[in-house]
Amino acid sequence: MHLPALFLAAQLTHLSPVDILILVLYFAVVLFIGFYVKGSTNTSEEFFLAGREMTAWIAGLSFVSANLGSLELMGWAGSAYQYGILATHWYWIGAIPAMLFLGIVMMPFYYISKTHSVPGYLQLRFGEGARATAAVSFGLMTILMSGVNMYAMAVVMRTILGWNMTLSIWVGAVTVAIYVMLGGLRSAIINEVLQFILIWAGAALIPILGLIEAGGWTKLKANIAVNVGSNDYTHLWSTLGTFKGNPMGIHWTGIVFGLGAIISFGYWTTDFLVVQRVLSANNLRSAKMAPIIGAAFKMAVPLIVILPGLLALSVLRNPDGSVMHLVASDVAKATGQHAYDEVLPLMLIRYCGPGLLGLGITALVAGFMSGMAGNVSAFSTVWTYDIYGAYIKKKASDEHYLSMGRWSTVIGMLISIGAAYLVANANSIMDYVQALFSFFIAPLFGTVILGMLWKRATSAGGFYGLLAGTLSSVLMFVYTETGGKQALSRIALSGDAQPMAENMYRALWSWLICVAVTVIVSYMTKPKTDAELNGLVYGATVIPDDGATTIWQKPIFWAGIISVVFIALNVYFF
Repeated sequence: MHLPALFLAAQLTHLSPVDILILVLYFAVVLFIGFYVKGSTNTSEEFFLAGREMTAWIAGLSFVSANLGSLELMGWAGSAYQYGILATHWYWIGAIPAMLFLGIVMMPFYYISKTHSVPGYLQLRFGEGARATAAVSFGLMTILMSGVNMYAMAVVMRTILGWNMTLSIWVGAVTVAIYVMLGGLRSAIINEVLQFILIWAGAALIPILGLIEAGGWTKLKANIAVNVGSNDYTHLWSTLGTFKGNPMGIHWTGIVFGLGAIISFGYWTTDFLVVQRVLSANNLRSAKMAPIIGAAFKMAVPLIVILPGLLALSVLRNPDGSVMHLVASDVAKATGQHAYDEVLPLMLIRYCGPGLLGLGITALVAGFMSGMAGNVSAFSTVWTYDIYGAYIKKKASDEHYLSMGRWSTVIGMLISIGAAYLVANANSIMDYVQALFSFFIAPLFGTVILGMLWKRATSAGGFYGLLAGTLSSVLMFVYTETGGKQALSRIALSGDAQPMAENMYRALWSWLICVAVTVIVSYMTKPKTDAELNGLVYGATVIPDDGATTIWQKPIFWAGIISVVFIALNVYFF
């Protein structure tokens, strides 16, 4: 396997003793948390869902922190350099509406059904076929996603410290496996809240110091236009009228429908990695508020992720003073240049001296550990309840399932190590990740949303729709990889589409195929009665009161406030 250039280049800096102390202290703290909470993790409910004891704020911070791993810190910083401010769409239209929808519309069903997982909900709604399909595909996705986090951590350690890939991966993998195996979801959530604070404390240094050097936002935009020869990199919507008018080669239909309506809603409402955190809430109101609180913090994340990528277009220089141009990983390997995914480490080295560098690196490591822990804990839950407990050993004791949960954490982490090496062949982290989402998340969302909102959807319809949507996405990927520009034009509507744009349209088509097959098969088969659908579908369920008495306590009020801010931000950066 060919490794990208970043694994072949010399390290760029050295850590001072105080930097090393900060990093070692962080690893010691997360391991201590795992051992500390082990005593309160004695049942499967406590291990997989933290005993459903988390407050709205803890569940909400964990909810957004579980996603604040390599996807955010490394992948989107690199994508912002590659595609400009268009990468912000994955935080705003690609997150906020879906997070609010989860809190207001979908959480009542997840929470009152007392399911341990999203595949568990599908079993209640559609039967074993849909559950098995979702569980297997989701388990595979979480393992691959955990590998993404390991790879990104290796990028940082190799670029900054000169560590080789294997050492970096094993250090992170062993640490995460220990604290998740000991404390389960409770340990993961506590560490995710700690990691959320560290990430903001460390990563906020780059945009603040970078904007000062660039001379503010207006001057930054002017510098980027000069360096890249285009104004397209700093407009959020105005360049999306044509496929060729923006760096991504995407039309606004791909952003609105492929990302905003399908991938976003699919990820934030059906990906058990994040939904699991909300299911740990201590009551229905907390479960509804957690995604809304998460949405408020999510809107601010581009400050520490997207802005560094944009700043790099302006301030990064080669040793001779010329503008540095980052490239795709395969080009970097061949030419010795730096790759897109190295943006954040390069910016960190540029602005952080002793002490601050240690804090910044610890923030990055915290993000990767958060991503690994989130995926592995979700994999452990789905494997134990929806594969092992459903099809291999159905009537074991609670103690046995708890033991299986601990061991599957270790096994999942070992498989993830192998998956980390696959990412090295992708053009960028986010191209790889969004391809995974289009395979698994987009069709799953079609099945779940029809199951919750349409009483007529049948068990056969849910199963065959999910299967058809997943297979069609994989086949479209193979077709575009082997069919050249002609295939790309048919799937992504343009032969000039970049990998990210192709992912958006493939997700849209796979969702439409899933929905179409589900509807057709459902009308050909017999539906369940309203009594059988009670607690699972709108129109057949009485939603319990969440206990909110004043307008300040109502989740819908805060969702409205966040919606107004969301619209204002999109207008300002239009």
